[in-house]
Amino acid sequence: MLRIGTDADTEAYIQLIGDAWREFPGVVFDVDAELPELRALASYFAEKGGQLWLSEGPEGPLGMVATRPMREDGAWEIGRMYVNHAARGTGLAHRLLDTAEAHAREHGAERMVLWTDTRFNAAHSFYEKRGYVRQGAIRILDDLSKSLEFRYTKPTQGLVVEALDAAAAASAERRFSEIMIACVADGASVSFLAPLSKEKSRAHWKRVSSEVAQGHRVLLGAWVEGALVGTVQLDLATPENQQHRAELVKLLVDPAYRRRGVGEALMRRAEQTALRLGRRLLTLDTRADCAGEKLYRRLGWTEGGFIPDFAQDASGQGFATRFFFKRPE
Repeated sequence: MLRIGTDADTEAYIQLIGDAWREFPGVVFDVDAELPELRALASYFAEKGGQLWLSEGPEGPLGMVATRPMREDGAWEIGRMYVNHAARGTGLAHRLLDTAEAHAREHGAERMVLWTDTRFNAAHSFYEKRGYVRQGAIRILDDLSKSLEFRYTKPTQGLVVEALDAAAAASAERRFSEIMIACVADGASVSFLAPLSKEKSRAHWKRVSSEVAQGHRVLLGAWVEGALVGTVQLDLATPENQQHRAELVKLLVDPAYRRRGVGEALMRRAEQTALRLGRRLLTLDTRADCAGEKLYRRLGWTEGGFIPDFAQDASGQGFATRFFFKRPE
């Protein structure tokens, strides 16, 4: 059962958090010294304009989560999210986060933010699956555990396209890998053959993250209602006599989110970004007569060439490639 938490549930909160923290050596759990708000946690979040939930089973507490509004950017923070070890893998974590995000969205949240200990690797993986990406510097806490925390964030409303820095790019590797595998399986021609393995896909995105960190590549991500569903890149590593140019590569949209304007939004944001970077000419190539070609033509790209049998599919059948260019305005 998932319900709104109350101050009378103090022992349940202490049990859930204490059990989770004890999984990590060096993490000190001292309620009265560092977490006195746990004695009246529902009131603590209510006073901040937020809400707290608790999930229970026949044998005791199973999970908890809370959310509250922040002071800037229409953001709400996810906090105190913990799931009993026995309840992990059951979908409870998703239900808890769904509940908190829905509450925040109903109250006008445009962005979700959370902080998570750098040691909580399983939590990082979970949040990344849910469309969160790392943002900003690591936070240092003055606590008994000498904690360091990552900041994760994502937009929650509508269709949003944002540029990802190196930390965000690294945290998005898993999700972008899934999207690319699905696109290749759906017939996309993005330099890989189906079936694309997880290992090969992840290796690609690790290289992309490295190039973002070096300033050789711009990586954009697209969210629809909080789900990370698409991406495109600007390759800035052009020869020294072509520093005015960038190549647009790997336009990918999760097949489940096609026909919602995601591809167009990514393309338009890529053009704007290129112009801000002083890249006055954009180029790309695409499989001839594919859906992407129709999009490029509609957005004003000009065909610059056609090569038959430029690439092959998994069966060895050759197909033509068209080259396009555009001067962003």
